[in-house]
Amino acid sequence: MMKLKIDAYKILKKVREQKPVIHHITNWVTIYDCANIVKALGASPVMAHAKEEVADMAAISSSLVLNIGTLTTEFVESMRLAAKAANRKGIPVVLDVCGAGATAFRDQKSFELLDELRIDIIKGNASEIARIAGEAVVTKGVDAGDVKQNLVLIAQNLASKRNCVVVVTGKEDIITNGRKTLVVKNGDPMMTHVVGTGCMAASVIGTFAAVEKDLVKAAASGLVCFEIAAECAAKISKGPATFKEKLFDCLFSLDQGIIGKKSKVYHI
Repeated sequence: MMKLKIDAYKILKKVREQKPVIHHITNWVTIYDCANIVKALGASPVMAHAKEEVADMAAISSSLVLNIGTLTTEFVESMRLAAKAANRKGIPVVLDVCGAGATAFRDQKSFELLDELRIDIIKGNASEIARIAGEAVVTKGVDAGDVKQNLVLIAQNLASKRNCVVVVTGKEDIITNGRKTLVVKNGDPMMTHVVGTGCMAASVIGTFAAVEKDLVKAAASGLVCFEIAAECAAKISKGPATFKEKLFDCLFSLDQGIIGKKSKVYHI
C-alpha cells in the first residue's frame, strides 16, 4: 500500500465555485443532515421525492443521490424515474444501499435498481456491499455486520461486474472501479455515535462527483474532506451532539492547508 497525494481541495474549490445542484431521493431519518452537509460544502441540495417531479428535477441537477434507508415500493418508483432522467442527461447517479442484507425486500429493490438503471457509484458499509456482491452476509439493521471475506476483492469484483465505482465505508474506506483502488484512512470513531454519517457521506460523494469526472478521485476526495472535518470536530466536541454541530462548521471552514496536512489516501 503506497501513500498517494490527491488534490482534494481542488475539487472542493470547484464545488464552492460551481455550486452544483445535488438531487436527493433519500432516507427520511437523515434527510435534513444530508441537505445541510451538501450546503456546508457550498453546493445546492434539493430533496425531491414525488414521482410527478423527480424526472424534471434530475434534469436540472448535476448529480443524483439515491438512498434506500427508508424505502417503500413507491419510493423506489420515484428513484427509477429520476435515475432514468439522470441517465439521459449523463449526470452521475450514486446509490447508497443502506440496509442491504437486512431484509429480502431491501435486497430485491437494490438489485432491481442496479439491473434496470445506470448506477455510477454504489456506496455502502462492509456487509451492505458484500450482500450486493452476492455474499451470504447479514446487516444489523443499517449497521455493518461481520464480513470475513476480503473486502477489497469483493469491492473490485463488484465494480468490474457492474462497470461502476464501488465505495465501502468503514474504519478504512475502499474506493475502486475494479482497476484502480484507493483506501482512505481518515475519520474519527465519534462518527459511529451519530446516526446519519453514512448517509451524509453518500451526499458528499455525490457532490464531488458533480464536478469531477474521475469518479474514483471524486469519491476519495469527498471522503477525505468529510472525514478530516470529522477529525477536527472530534477534537473540540464533548459528545455526539456537539460533534454533529461542529462537523458542519469544520467542513464549511476546510482549507487547503488542513486538507494537505491531514489527508491519508493510499493506493493498492
